[in-house]
Amino acid sequence: MEEKQVLHMKGGVGKESYAENSSLQKMVISKVKATVEESALEAYCNIFPDCMRIADLGCSSGPNSLAVTSYILDEIINQMTMKKKKPLTFQVFLNDLPGNDFNTVFQSLSSFYERLKKKKKNETGGKFDRPLCFVMAMPGSFYERLFPNNFIQHFFHSSYSLHWLSKTPKGLVSETGEAHNKGNIYITKASPDVVGKAYLSQFQENFTTFLRYRSEEIVTGGCMVLTMMGSATSNDPKHKMEIMGRALNDMVSQGIVEEKSLDNFNMPVYCPTAKEVRMVIEDEGSFELQKLEVFEIAWDAGFNEEKGKINNSTNVDEDNIDKYNRGKYVSDYMRAVLEPILMKQFGECIMDDLFERFTHKIIESMANENWHYINLAISLTKKQGYI
Repeated sequence: MEEKQVLHMKGGVGKESYAENSSLQKMVISKVKATVEESALEAYCNIFPDCMRIADLGCSSGPNSLAVTSYILDEIINQMTMKKKKPLTFQVFLNDLPGNDFNTVFQSLSSFYERLKKKKKNETGGKFDRPLCFVMAMPGSFYERLFPNNFIQHFFHSSYSLHWLSKTPKGLVSETGEAHNKGNIYITKASPDVVGKAYLSQFQENFTTFLRYRSEEIVTGGCMVLTMMGSATSNDPKHKMEIMGRALNDMVSQGIVEEKSLDNFNMPVYCPTAKEVRMVIEDEGSFELQKLEVFEIAWDAGFNEEKGKINNSTNVDEDNIDKYNRGKYVSDYMRAVLEPILMKQFGECIMDDLFERFTHKIIESMANENWHYINLAISLTKKQGYI
């Protein structure tokens, strides 16, 4: 499978789209807001450029795509006003794989620009006489070069993207063709050591490449804030992918999914520990680690009663409506993320059945296992002496 073709969120603005199922990601962005503002302001104050270039890597689509850009512009415009600095132009690059739904992002730009105009007028009392911000797309993998040398002045951002790998790790199949991770689609406590080592090796390769390329593209003193899913331990990450594997195993036992199809499938995702991230940053060497914060959020963080409404045909006891809605909320945002790659492997016809089963598995897990997301928020500055 060519991961680049299927590693994208579900586009559009329908009820199953990423745009309508990304409130958890919005909450994660809000929790890192202060770090983003602090780092972007540091980059601005170090140089006071005429044009500040910002790149958001793995922007996806929907309301979150321009959220971080809004935070940064608001903070810097406030500083410009306070210090009576000359007008500043922003150039913002939104990056994701070519399959991303950039059209939905572009359709939201008019309201984004209008809000900037009002903010400029309100804070300066003057006429908005020229564009403040230019937003453009930069399709491509962030595991490859995206910009010319020293082009980004002065901030990179990425949220909930870097735990996605460039490809499924090598070494998950033996020399005789037998799958090492049978019955699983990600690392579980039952997975043999070779599986965890293969995933870690692929993450180390990808993250090293990411840092090296960004160091070539950003000016010295430029800043970068990265947020990714993490884990407490490498060999037992307690991730929802394990729950998805349980749902798929049930479908195998009932003859709905072929056993071989499940055994040969592994998600190109790795949720590293804080120690693993720190080691790659130190070994690669071009960035100074300013801050590495670890925080947890519940799987159903961001839930509201408008999400996951129960279908009238669903037979759910009234006492369990809230539990079901919360499980459905989690299942829906996972579907918006995973459906393209799962559909490629297992076919479109089982998706409704799979995610209904997944909903009930999530409800069971939330009640009995109480797993949470572990998140890593990383603030970096490019070191002196690296070209």
